[in-house]
Amino acid sequence: MKTSLLSILLMLNALVLLGRPADTTYRQAFRPQYHFSPRVNWTNDPNGLVYHDGEYHLFFQYNPYGIRWGHMTWGHAVSPDLFHWKELPPALHEDDKGMVFSGSCVVDTKNTSGFGRDGKVPMVAVYTNHREDNQSQHLAFSLDRGRTWTKYEGNPVIDLKEKDFRDPNVFWHEPTQSWVMTVVLAKERKALFYSSKDLKQWTRNGEFSSPGGPDGIWECPALREIPVEGTRQTKWLLLLSLGSGMPAGGTGMRYFIGDFDGKRFRSDLSTDDVRLVDYGKDYYAAITFNQTARPLSLGWLNNWQYANEIPTTPFRGAMTLPRELKIVRSGKSYALRQTVARELRPLTSDSFQWRGFDTAELNKSVEKNKVQGDAYVMRLEAEPGREFSAVVRRGAGEETVVGYDPVRKEVFVDRTRSGQTAFSKDFAGRFSAPVDPGVTATGAPAGIRLEIYVDRSSVEVFVNDGQVTLTNLIFPKPESRGISFTGDGLRAVTIRNVEPVWPQ
Repeated sequence: MKTSLLSILLMLNALVLLGRPADTTYRQAFRPQYHFSPRVNWTNDPNGLVYHDGEYHLFFQYNPYGIRWGHMTWGHAVSPDLFHWKELPPALHEDDKGMVFSGSCVVDTKNTSGFGRDGKVPMVAVYTNHREDNQSQHLAFSLDRGRTWTKYEGNPVIDLKEKDFRDPNVFWHEPTQSWVMTVVLAKERKALFYSSKDLKQWTRNGEFSSPGGPDGIWECPALREIPVEGTRQTKWLLLLSLGSGMPAGGTGMRYFIGDFDGKRFRSDLSTDDVRLVDYGKDYYAAITFNQTARPLSLGWLNNWQYANEIPTTPFRGAMTLPRELKIVRSGKSYALRQTVARELRPLTSDSFQWRGFDTAELNKSVEKNKVQGDAYVMRLEAEPGREFSAVVRRGAGEETVVGYDPVRKEVFVDRTRSGQTAFSKDFAGRFSAPVDPGVTATGAPAGIRLEIYVDRSSVEVFVNDGQVTLTNLIFPKPESRGISFTGDGLRAVTIRNVEPVWPQ
């Protein structure tokens, strides 16, 4: 395969950037301390999430040339534990055939593709090749654990001559002994299902659409079989990202739960039953990892309403925390539950614990013990039907408020005064999620439990063991590190520091 001049320039530029001594200290005011972000430049969707030979691989949409969207390339990072990431040179480069848009990666252990050589197992990337007037699906393969890649000479493997046909998500379907691809016609809001024996020749089978819900374009599908908690049953989860019209404003995600036979997906949910993956403003393009026993996902921590304008440098864009996905029986239906991947636990250490009934005493204890910070996880337990809030990243004129409103029965995050907000009219706001605590096993009203993950430029909230989540960016001053509480509902508070995962 001939290497174009553009590809050579991109590779050289990327290597220079990755070797740059300044700007890559991970000490910037808004640099996440336990979320992934590239050393420099723009990133958006996670791509090609896969576990192989002891490494989690994160590929991601990346611009090697600058801090705004453009020149889409697959950046690359690897990790032994989902948190300590080592950034590698970009994997798949823009060339004279087009940009490298989103997609997925599989480990072809049976060498169905024929790409394997000398006993080496191929990793195969399936991605959208983007030109201004056409999007088609292409392959590339690696025989050295993802360090170098060769684009398939027979590309494209699927071309419908469509302008908005993108984001292939591929996995091995054991019952049919086939590869399955979910890919979307974005503006038609359709998910198409293909099957293949060799990753090269694809047969179109079924399609899925839903007339209800927000009317934004569909992007970044992910289909995964997941056990139903407490049963021997499994259900299929279909994740979809919507480009606009979400309740919090702008982009977001919804999900469907149903059955899949290798060719067609049937949703258990009615078209007017809109299930959101996250109720915050900044959770998008999440897909699942291939080759993992546990269902794990990772998303982009941003919103297209202002993604190009957020006040970070020399990078722009980060990933959410990795999540473990569960499906539970909820009444006559099924629901998604999400928790932060357990690999975070060894990175945390006790900082503060309190139990009691007096919020004033709680605040005195926080002040006395000088409890503050910009990278920690806070766990709250509250009485049934009582109002409360936690104020984080508090400073002069700045605060982010996370709380529960028992009248509205909702958990909220208010970032109206969270720090820098003027860069976009769509940034400041209060975002909420409906929460019905329900009852305990004895029939008594249940309380509210929150896990609040605070980092230098984000707050991720998990309610009642992942019943709902809210993910939001914030941009406070470095000195805004205060913590306080309001309301009469809190009964227990634990704060655990999270150690930085980047070199300091």
